[in-house]
Amino acid sequence: MSVLPGGLRVCVESVPHHGRGLAAVALTVAAGGDDDPAGRHGTAHLVEHLMFPRSGGGSADPAGEGYAALVAGAGGVCNAETHRDHTVFHTTVPAQSLPDALAWEARRLLGFAPTEDVIRTETDVIGEEIRGAGDAGRYWESALGALYPGSRDSFGTAAELAGITAGEVEAFFRARYTAPRMVLSVVGDVDPAGVMGVVGEVFRGVGMPGAAGEVRTAEAVRAVRETSAAEETRTATETGVATETGAATETRTAPLPAARPGVAVGHPLPDPVADRPAYLAQAVLAQVLGRSRLPALARSARDGHRLTSATVTCGYHGQWLASAAPDLTLAVLGRAPGTDVGAAVGIWRSVLRAVADGPLPEAEHRRAVNSLLIAWHRQADSLPTRAVALGRDALLLPGSAGPDALPAELRRTTPAEVSAAARALLEGPVTVTELAPQADTELVPQKGTVG
Repeated sequence: MSVLPGGLRVCVESVPHHGRGLAAVALTVAAGGDDDPAGRHGTAHLVEHLMFPRSGGGSADPAGEGYAALVAGAGGVCNAETHRDHTVFHTTVPAQSLPDALAWEARRLLGFAPTEDVIRTETDVIGEEIRGAGDAGRYWESALGALYPGSRDSFGTAAELAGITAGEVEAFFRARYTAPRMVLSVVGDVDPAGVMGVVGEVFRGVGMPGAAGEVRTAEAVRAVRETSAAEETRTATETGVATETGAATETRTAPLPAARPGVAVGHPLPDPVADRPAYLAQAVLAQVLGRSRLPALARSARDGHRLTSATVTCGYHGQWLASAAPDLTLAVLGRAPGTDVGAAVGIWRSVLRAVADGPLPEAEHRRAVNSLLIAWHRQADSLPTRAVALGRDALLLPGSAGPDALPAELRRTTPAEVSAAARALLEGPVTVTELAPQADTELVPQKGTVG
């Protein structure tokens, strides 16, 4: 990891055989839905869109070609994602085009100056994305908001974006897209010294001048949350009913429309920085529950009540280690006729109790760990995925040993730690949302995923 004079962190990895003549670039920025100004929910998402102007011209792009057109012209591909706590832009090009791709990346940062017409076009596009968002994203975001009142989803709200001005967008960009809040990672068939030479030249001045915003840390997030206990209590009272279920506090939220009857159950995850072993144990637990324990129940009767389906995801929309705290585990359970919400939650808790009472069989534990390892290795074979992982680790998970340390960390997870993870879910706060079919109701999401 190198740091340029302005504070931009740069990570370069040479993998010539694996890269096979390709290079991937990821720019990860500490600006996401949680950073949206009051009354302008979706600003971070809008800035992501505006980094891909659909028509060019002006000093930043005299040829009139937008970033995506330039990348496509070189035979490459590019995309971006806005998350709750960051935005990431990723591009893959032939290795010989990497200097150009880096120059284009720097140029769109240095030349960011959207017009009102382009802003209106992109807010319309975002409105369509919000309307087309899937059920899974709505359930996840609803659970996060119930567990952590005040958290913001990544999509935004079309109504709040409708009146946003170019001045507001530029103010957000100048405050958040500063060099110390960004990580540039390059992976592929590259020469690290040569890449650093190009980066040092073309990224000179990126994120400067202007006040460098502080990178939000997990500790800072917790400190803000601790000072807003009164607001959390008010919000919880308005959106749900908190009850005691055993040692856990259960919050019932307003029902969400769904295609089939179900229930979404959310639990907070440990901090992946401060309590990494407990976080990884939750990832293994989600595999145990989602791949073996719950599917078996969905195929059989239990005390006259049945589940028709069951999925369990760990981490931001099912992407573990893709976000700093706060984060959550989410179980989405389909309810058969005659199975009410309370019965479905009872089944979920009984499955957790069986794991908590342990010990988890070694063979079942090993299968779950191996499943996670296989998924990790498949992702590691993707250059852009690796570039994104390097940037996220550096930006969101300070002190992390990096993605290559993850397999060994997973293998150190024990059956006893997985049983402890199940106990933590039983004893900690939980949010329960009924998923209720509503005839002739448009499924407009309250929350979003990435876009």
